Amino acid sequence: MKKSPGPESFLPLKPHWFHVLLSLADQEQHGYGIMQEVLQRTGGKVRLWPATLYGTLKRLINEELIEESEERPAPELDDARRRCYRLTRLGRRVLAAESDRLEDLVRVIHTKRGFRRAES
Repeated sequence: MKKSPGPESFLPLKPHWFHVLLSLADQEQHGYGIMQEVLQRTGGKVRLWPATLYGTLKRLINEELIEESEERPAPELDDARRRCYRLTRLGRRVLAAESDRLEDLVRVIHTKRGFRRAES
């Protein structure tokens, strides 16, 4: 039996991986929904173009961090070509580990003597 890797083996996450996992943290979504959520959440600073997004989704599926959802919306609300994605248990653990890592990093920044934010 193959032992699955621990969450720490994925850290630090690639930025696109992090944004996709974060988009799936509270709901299942299809690719376009992920693109729009990332764009809105980052104020337009991060844009996942289709080639980048779908390549990322494929790699996240291969690493067993996300999976295609088997649940489908009502047929009148659905497009059969759309695939919905959700986090796996490992994906949730990896997202939590990366979030902890980033929070620790921010904490270090805030306690660092002599650090000043750039003024606008």
